[in-house]
Amino acid sequence: MDPALARPATNAPAPMPLPAIQALARSDMAAVDVLIRRRLASDVVLINQVAEYIIGAGGKRLRPMLLLLVARALGRDTDPALAGHAQQLAAVIEFIHTATLLHDDVVDESDLRRGRRTANAVWGNAASVLVGDFLYSRSFQLMVELERMEVMRILADTTNAIAEGEVLQLLHVRNPDTDEAAYLRVIERKTAVLFAAATRLGALLAGSDVATCDALHAYGLNLGFAFQIADDVLDYASDAQTLGKNLGDDLAEGKATLPLIHAMAQADAATLATLRRAIEHGDTTALPEVLAAIRQGGSLDYSRRRAGDYARLAEDALDGLGDSPWLQALRGLTRYAIDREF
Repeated sequence: MDPALARPATNAPAPMPLPAIQALARSDMAAVDVLIRRRLASDVVLINQVAEYIIGAGGKRLRPMLLLLVARALGRDTDPALAGHAQQLAAVIEFIHTATLLHDDVVDESDLRRGRRTANAVWGNAASVLVGDFLYSRSFQLMVELERMEVMRILADTTNAIAEGEVLQLLHVRNPDTDEAAYLRVIERKTAVLFAAATRLGALLAGSDVATCDALHAYGLNLGFAFQIADDVLDYASDAQTLGKNLGDDLAEGKATLPLIHAMAQADAATLATLRRAIEHGDTTALPEVLAAIRQGGSLDYSRRRAGDYARLAEDALDGLGDSPWLQALRGLTRYAIDREF
């Protein structure tokens, strides 16, 4: 479904804020944290150091939390077996996500994430890539323990799609001809598919029927689109202290994200030439001109609207699933995805 066809916002009650959502999931997330640290353990000291460094960096752990919220929303809240399996798969999702962060920072040559030095800046690229591989393989050990072929198929397909997304993004680095459709194909694979895997797995663990699993997949996929587009807006609309990374990092890496793609489509010939050179050379000295073009083209507002379209599609996917604090939390996350400051 095209996001342009999403329903308009209504006068619904205020969405559940993130602190309330986190409080709802706190006991499950605490169990996941214990499991993560127990299953990170290795007799190779460097693996422990690098993995603990990035896992311990904080972050909201949104992806594993999504799986837990869906499992609670659709399953029997008091079923200890369901809770245990959901917590284990939530740890798998976090391991996969963390592995992608390690690999991304190497590919992008990043030196700052969440306000502190990246693992590759501390230990070097080789250690970061290899520990990322360890986390991928450990995640597959965890999922195999559940002995559910459908779970393994979903996660195998997801990790493969993420790898495709990494390569696809590499093909568009320093490419000023990247258009919105190509941009969306990259973020579908790099970001949205892991959101969708988390929400589908939560529904699957809860014993939901095919239609409900598909609905939760659509919820996660569209939420992932909204989250990444909003994140790309912040790269041109926030500051380094709030953002936890260097402002203009996407430009420095030669990435044409939606605000810049839209600005190029609106620019006059001289401005377009400047923007193309900035992307081709990763030229952050041109950042003032880039920001001016983005403002003049209304590109941040356009990108925010696109993120909002996807957020509404995500919320639409929850229609007909009844109501509970867990469903309210899922609805609240559609608002958080586009309204957050970092």
